[in-house]
Amino acid sequence: MRQRDQRLAAPIGAGLATALLALAGCSADDSGANGHGEPVVMGTTMDKPVSTDPAAGYDPGSWLLFNNVFQSLLSFPKGGTRPEPEAAKSCTFTDTHSQVYRCTLKDGLTFSNGHKLTSEDVKFSFDRTRRIKDKNGPAVMFTALDKVEAPDAKTVVFHLKTPDATFPSKIASGAGSIVDHTAYPADRLRTDGKAVGSGVYTLKSSSAKKAVFGVNSSYEGPAKVKNSGMTVKYFTAAEDLKKAVRSGAVDLAYRGLSMEDLAALSNASLDQKHGTQLVQGTSAEVMHLVFNFKDPVAGKLGVRKAIAYLLDRPTLVRDVYQHTAEPLYSIVPAGITGHNTAFFDTFGDRPNPGKAADALRDAGVHGKVPLTLWATPDRYGPGTVPAVKEIAQQLNASRLFDVKVRSVPTKEYEQGMASGRFGFYVKGWIPDYPDPDNFTQPFFGKGNVLGNHYSSPQITGRLLPKTADQPDRGAATETFRELQDIVARDVPVIPVWQGKQYAVARDGISGLEWTLDASTVFRFWEISKAADT
Repeated sequence: MRQRDQRLAAPIGAGLATALLALAGCSADDSGANGHGEPVVMGTTMDKPVSTDPAAGYDPGSWLLFNNVFQSLLSFPKGGTRPEPEAAKSCTFTDTHSQVYRCTLKDGLTFSNGHKLTSEDVKFSFDRTRRIKDKNGPAVMFTALDKVEAPDAKTVVFHLKTPDATFPSKIASGAGSIVDHTAYPADRLRTDGKAVGSGVYTLKSSSAKKAVFGVNSSYEGPAKVKNSGMTVKYFTAAEDLKKAVRSGAVDLAYRGLSMEDLAALSNASLDQKHGTQLVQGTSAEVMHLVFNFKDPVAGKLGVRKAIAYLLDRPTLVRDVYQHTAEPLYSIVPAGITGHNTAFFDTFGDRPNPGKAADALRDAGVHGKVPLTLWATPDRYGPGTVPAVKEIAQQLNASRLFDVKVRSVPTKEYEQGMASGRFGFYVKGWIPDYPDPDNFTQPFFGKGNVLGNHYSSPQITGRLLPKTADQPDRGAATETFRELQDIVARDVPVIPVWQGKQYAVARDGISGLEWTLDASTVFRFWEISKAADT
């Protein structure tokens, strides 16, 4: 999320299926439909929040907290990618160029501390995020925002510098969290680890080991709460999380169990699962190979095309990711408006050494091509280094390349990308919001996050502005497809895989299917637990 290239929603290490077999099964019920059901305990190794303050958190763990503790004007409904009213009664663009966005608040909104929520709080929240402009915060999402007005207690008007039809999606994300203007300083972050919001839950306590959430009795909105509270336990290792599931210390595990264990449990028979369930959902998380256009080797189009001809995605997702990911053939993933298969159409889905050799020869490249493929083991999930080693092996097997793999810690990796030290490297991405803009503008717009010195006048000067001026996102489909075709022609990146989301839970846990979708919103309130589990 947010410069949102965070760690891969790590698929669950061999042995979990066996470790989970002793859990007893129970039947689920819906007794917690009004927030009076059993409390639920979740475990994760990957979603510890960076911040409890919406002006600073721009990572999956922080947004998991924000989406459950704070309200935004709009939110993504379960299974949907089109924002719908949350704290707002209605929102709409009032001009023809997607530059003036007006929202009317619902009646009776209050924060968990009893204070009324008005347009003053909404204006304050956006102004505050932009004023603080924390380097780890979401202010970068609102560069097009010029000013916010609150003409009366129920009305908020956003004025944009340039057209931005994705603005509703941006304010429906964690970046649009509304805070109480009397409970947060206007020009600095709140540092006490507490949170005051108007969302479905309250943050009762937070530490390095766990966060405890209680149901907010003041909440007014569309969510129907199916439990009486959530506790999230943070583990440092997948093995520890595995033990917690086995012992019943957690009711469900989300993000952080290994790919091998997910695959083992997925392939287990009903009898072998013995009281556990593996719930799979959709995901828009992706990983790309990135090329630095100023690198003397990776900067050559023939080299990039040759790699695209040699990449064997099906083998990669089978052998490394154990089918917990899917091959990806374009920069906009499947399930997102405008997705096409530009790289499949251009380069195929199986290695073609002959065409790879032709691409190198046409570019005047002779002999084995020396390259270093850079990765980091602790940024995009445990499969990253094994994946780049497999990719290097595929390229070297063609006898056209001599690729070596280097892996460095995250801090050094970020510095290497920013400084242009790397010519060939991987980049993971979890979207801020489920719109094709979030897979294109950050990568190919001005000041893009890839740091690879690629620029296309067609993309930045014509296509991205055209899509930004189109409130009907379906009507922008052909423009996004044209953009993807250009990327397949220029090959600044090569899409590799699209992730899946998984959770492992005890029988008696219900509703997880409504938390695992392309919106990336993990909805605590949809999860229920049978009383005898």
